[in-house]
Amino acid sequence: MSTPFRLTHDGPVSTLTLSNPEKRNALVREVWEDLPKAIDELSDSGTCRALVIDSEGPHFTAGIDLTMLAGAAPDNLGAAEGLHVYHMVLFLQEAFSCLERARMPVIASIQGGCIGAGVDLITACDIRLCTADAYFTIYEINMGMTADVGTFPRILNHLPEGIVRELAYTGRRMTPEEALRWGLVNSIHDSQEACNKAAQDMAQEIATKAPMAVHGSKEIITYCRDHTTAEGLDRIALWNASNLKSSELMQAMQAKTTGQPGSFASLPEIKHKKA
Repeated sequence: MSTPFRLTHDGPVSTLTLSNPEKRNALVREVWEDLPKAIDELSDSGTCRALVIDSEGPHFTAGIDLTMLAGAAPDNLGAAEGLHVYHMVLFLQEAFSCLERARMPVIASIQGGCIGAGVDLITACDIRLCTADAYFTIYEINMGMTADVGTFPRILNHLPEGIVRELAYTGRRMTPEEALRWGLVNSIHDSQEACNKAAQDMAQEIATKAPMAVHGSKEIITYCRDHTTAEGLDRIALWNASNLKSSELMQAMQAKTTGQPGSFASLPEIKHKKA
C-alpha cells in the first residue's frame, strides 16, 4: 500500500495530500492514527499560516477503510463491546477535530467522490472548494449505521436541517451545484488542477495577513457559531484586549499602502500542553 498521505511545505503554506489513489484514498488506520499528530505538530509550530488538504486520483476519498469496521469489536468483549466501540469512535472523531482546533485555516480541495467519513473531514475544514465532477454523500446509512465521526454536529452549520435529514436518510449524492447553492462549498472549478490551484492561491493570500489576526478570526468565528451573541461579543473584546498590538496594525497598514509583504510576528510555538 502507498503512504496514505504526505505533508509538503511552500513557505508558510502547507499541503496535506491524501495519497492512496489505488484504494480511492480510503481512510486507513494510519490516517486516523497519524493525521492528528501531523496537524497538531503543524499547528503548534507556529510556522504554518494556512493548510490545504487535497488528494491524488479521481476521488477525494472513499471514506473509512471498511476493513477497520470489520474488526471494530473483538468477539470476546461481551457486555463491554459497547464501551469499546464508544472509545473507538472518540478516537476516530479526534482525527478531524484537530482540523477545527488547529490555529491555521484549513482549505479542502475536493474532486470526485467525497464519501462517508470524507464528509466528516471536509466539514471540519474552514473552507471547501470542489471540482465540477465532485459529489458528496453521507454514505453511512447505506451501510446500516449512523454517521458518527463528526458529520451531523458540523454539517448543520452549513446546510439547512431538512437537506441534512434528506442526505442522511437516503444516502443520495449531493451535486457540486447543490453544494454551492446551499453553501457547503465556496466555489466550483473545471478540473482538479484548477481546484488545487485556487486552493493554493487562497492559502497564499491568507498567508500574507497578520497570523495573529487570522488565528483570532478562526477562533472567534468558531466560538460565535457555538455561543450566544452576547457571549461572542464578550469573547472578541477579551481577545483583542489580550492580543491586539499596535505594531501589527502599523505593519498591516504599511503593507496595504506599499503593496509589500508585512513583517508580522509569527504565532508562538507551543511547547507545553496540558496533559
